[in-house]
Amino acid sequence: MQVIYGIENYKKVDAPCYLALGNFDGVHQGHQQLIKSMVKKARENQGFAAAFMFDPHPSRILNPKNHALMLINNESKNRLMAELDMDAVIYEPFTLEIARWSPERFVQDILVERFQVKEVYIGFNHSFGHKGQGKPETLSELGRQYGFDVSVIPPVIIEEQVVSSSCVRKALGKGNIPRAKHMLGYYPFVEGEVVHGDKRGGDKLGFPTANINIGTDCAFPGKGVYAAKTLINGQLHDSVVNIGVVPTFKQAGVISIESHILDFEQEIYGEPIRIYFIEKIRDEKKFNGIDELVAQISQDVESGRQIASQALVEPV
Repeated sequence: MQVIYGIENYKKVDAPCYLALGNFDGVHQGHQQLIKSMVKKARENQGFAAAFMFDPHPSRILNPKNHALMLINNESKNRLMAELDMDAVIYEPFTLEIARWSPERFVQDILVERFQVKEVYIGFNHSFGHKGQGKPETLSELGRQYGFDVSVIPPVIIEEQVVSSSCVRKALGKGNIPRAKHMLGYYPFVEGEVVHGDKRGGDKLGFPTANINIGTDCAFPGKGVYAAKTLINGQLHDSVVNIGVVPTFKQAGVISIESHILDFEQEIYGEPIRIYFIEKIRDEKKFNGIDELVAQISQDVESGRQIASQALVEPV
């Protein structure tokens, strides 16, 4: 699969272009249905299946102080897209100038002139153009005008809830990992580099942890202790993960994500890891002292070991 940054680097192919529009954050079950439908149609017609996305997410430019946190980064999105048999994903920088484009200009400049699309696939709630003025019916009308087809994919509903990236974020924030997994179609994860912490876990408590730096734009589960699996150098390891400010030792502070990797003693500072969350064990709480905390961590480890050992996690 081609990964193209900048539409000017897209080279027209000698095949009809089938194009998916959206941000596809998380590549959840709704996104997967849209992409599978498009890829199927493209293959039936010897076409080229691609996705076009603005990067960064428009909310980061239009609402920088309160923008949406991303479920996955572009590299993970690319992996998931490739697994769905896409031919290409194209990222275009989003700017305030583009934000002022009318829906018709977007269609003319991007869909018609650049891609010469045969058919465009969008979700039922897709919007585009200045202040989101363009809706699915707008694109369908413009498609009739400019000579391309538009397929509007209906929502995927799980547990009486329309699947969306925002709903996945809400489930994660509440620590409802099973619900997030059902909507995503895979166990939710975070990934980043192992960084040095304050060494409290190993030196004071006897439970060394890998502290992970996921950046400031990534969504992650709410505060608490989780059963998980940590991917290191292609291998999954059962883990217990704490997310929080460590209230026993701190009054307040930056939220940290610390993975206690069971039966693991390798040095991994600076290494990239990925943590797959399986189930929440308990909420974060403050303990009266180290002995009480250590006793609780021991219980968490046993609970986490049992849960993680029974979970079948397929890395994505």
